[in-house]
Amino acid sequence: MHGNTQGTRKRIIRNCYKEALEFELKKNCIQFQREKEFLMKYKDIILPHKFSADFIVYYKIILEIKCKKGIIEEYTKQTLNYLSISNVKLGIIANFGGDSLKYKRIVL
Repeated sequence: MHGNTQGTRKRIIRNCYKEALEFELKKNCIQFQREKEFLMKYKDIILPHKFSADFIVYYKIILEIKCKKGIIEEYTKQTLNYLSISNVKLGIIANFGGDSLKYKRIVL
């Protein structure tokens, strides 16, 4: 997908990559949920703030999409929080912001 947007990569925003990825997942019959919301529980209550992961793939992988110069610690912490809240064990941060696709695999 990254190679197919080579000429216009700098102008494509994060949502366009998410739409393109959604197209590819559907085309390849890969199960996923987009913008999956997670509730935050505190003691016996559900907090009003919700967290939204970009994609859940096969109900087992949280996939976060970024379009920045690099994968920074903040993105890792965000993905770790999503893993903890969701009880999912594997997260992947995919960054389309550089010259080539970079990714980071996170295991809880």
